[in-house]
This record gives sequence, structure tokens and C-alpha cells, in this order.
Amino acid sequence: MYTTETQIRIHYALTDQMGVVYHGHYAQFYEIGRTEAIRQIGYSYKDIEAMGIIMPVVDIHSRFLRPAKYDDLITVKTILKEIPTHHKIIFHSEIYNQNDELLNTGDITLYFMHAATMKRCNMPDELKEKLEKYF
Repeated sequence: MYTTETQIRIHYALTDQMGVVYHGHYAQFYEIGRTEAIRQIGYSYKDIEAMGIIMPVVDIHSRFLRPAKYDDLITVKTILKEIPTHHKIIFHSEIYNQNDELLNTGDITLYFMHAATMKRCNMPDELKEKLEKYF
């Protein structure tokens, strides 16, 4: 299993009139966590795109347990529970506040696709080799 943690400070623009983080922003938190998880193994989305691979999101499931609020310091825990064997990769996200209370969970599915043809493909071997040591 591969796990990373990324912290984000909640600024005013992320909150709604009730003073809590607007639900639509959680997809961005998941994205920040995924981006940093990939970066921590030595790659970026830009590197993957340079290989001719794109990774569109095809499915998001999100569960809201408690609200995040203005000035909270949240931690986005990004988890790969299994190494991809085909064209899809599933990132599990857990978001905690500074009191270590679980606020939100999400499962985000992306496909590996050839940018030129828009056809599904397997995870690039270089990326798979970096991840294999965690499984």
C-alpha cells in the first residue's frame, strides 16, 4: 500500500456563507493529494503527459462526515490500496482536520489513456516500477 499526506490551510475563498468548505472544493483537495502522491515517487503529471499519457478522472465517490472550516489545517491522506494492473488507478482519499478528526472520504478512479488516440492503456512501466516496492 502506498500512502502520502498533504496539508492544506483552508482560506476564506473556500468557504460558503455558513463558514464551512463548499462541497465542490473536495475534488480539488483530492487532486492536490494525488498530484503530491505522484510527485513523491519522483514524477509529476507533466512528466506523465510528456510520455504521451493522460489520466482523466472517470469516477468520484465522496462521503461528507464533518465540515472543514475557515483556517482549519486539513491533511489529505492519499492511499493506493493496490497497484494498477490494467488501465485504471483508484486513489482513496481521507481528509482530516488539525484535531485528527476524519472529515471526508473519497474514492477517485482515473484511466491511463494514450493522449494521441484517447484509447485506454496500461500504467507506464516507469511509474509502475516506482510503485511496486510499496506493495
